[in-house]
Amino acid sequence: MTTIELARRVERLKPSATIVAKQMVADLKAAGRRVIDLTIGEPDFGTPSHITEAAIAALGAGATHYSPTPGIPALREAVAAKFLRENGIDIEAGNVIVGTGAKQLIFEAFAATVEDGTEVVVPAPYWVSYPDMVAVQGGTPVIVACDHADGFKLRPEALDEVITPNTRWLILNSPNNPTGAVYSRSELAALADVLRRHPHVGVITDEIYEHLVYDGAEAVSLATVAPDLVDRTLVVNGVSKAYAMTGWRIGYAAGPQPLVAAISKLIGQSTTCASAVGQEAAVAALQGDQSCVTESVQIYQERRDRMLEILDGAPGLNVTPPEGAFYLYVSVAGLIGRRTSAGRTLETDVDVALHLLESQGVAVLDGSAYGLSPYLRLSFATSLDEVEAGATAIRRACEDLFSMTPGRNA
Repeated sequence: MTTIELARRVERLKPSATIVAKQMVADLKAAGRRVIDLTIGEPDFGTPSHITEAAIAALGAGATHYSPTPGIPALREAVAAKFLRENGIDIEAGNVIVGTGAKQLIFEAFAATVEDGTEVVVPAPYWVSYPDMVAVQGGTPVIVACDHADGFKLRPEALDEVITPNTRWLILNSPNNPTGAVYSRSELAALADVLRRHPHVGVITDEIYEHLVYDGAEAVSLATVAPDLVDRTLVVNGVSKAYAMTGWRIGYAAGPQPLVAAISKLIGQSTTCASAVGQEAAVAALQGDQSCVTESVQIYQERRDRMLEILDGAPGLNVTPPEGAFYLYVSVAGLIGRRTSAGRTLETDVDVALHLLESQGVAVLDGSAYGLSPYLRLSFATSLDEVEAGATAIRRACEDLFSMTPGRNA
């Protein structure tokens, strides 16, 4: 049998940690195992009825064909109106590009601009796909650790230190996955000051969790704070998280025309266009009643607060309340070195995650997948019952570890 030789760029590419975890949980459940899944990266709600009803009507009206590659005019106009109304960003519909999810648009932006020798600054903790999206294009992800003490946010001086003549992009995610950190206006302004000194560096702002903020936090776009940088900023967003539309696969972005045209060219040679009916549904989402978003945020906050309440004071954990998204990024440094009842020493956050799965049936994601250890990402995008069960099981596991013979860190 002839073996097909794979390209080196694909061999460099790691599987998405979140997708691997999703499959692992599915396999365990299929085998009859009870698993409390706190790896979830999507809303557990159904898409609001006014959006699905608009999609059904669009199907009846013939939204079953190819659309223009950059997106249907109605959606591009709705996105431009959204940016002006909610973000104060005045951009033409011609500068908007629609894709099969925000993920595709980030990937294609790198495909259009990154090559051998190109550097992209990636603050850590980061969404798992950013470094690999850069690397698969031949570029170099420059990882900058953002400490817990700094709220997991990129400091201006740290950004300034890593920029070189080869730096093409800074990618900034706020609200952040996995930490829930939200950059303030002043923090963004300080980063903008650095970028003004380096006019060859562009910014991709991933704002997919924009509406999911708590305790009065405000999610602000860098393009809002620094409108003079709009000509080198790609603002990426979508309907997946705010409107519970992950499966519809509709993302959108706005940026300078040459970049938008290049992304459109790449989409035209790959997926052709986003789903026509999905785009019609997205129009309804952006233009329709927004109370569904407000209601979902209230539910997430209730779940967040309950998870924080249960984990508060759990031995070995250091929990910081997230300002946005739907994850807790929990330090497990206090568990490293502890011994399990099976006599195994927990050396890493991967070990801790596996121990929680084996001993408690709780699935979580390790911080190493997000570029900063030792942490765990716990999702509260699941029912309150599951949040309570999962957090209680994690607390029980921590207490059990501290009741064992102390490890080297005791």
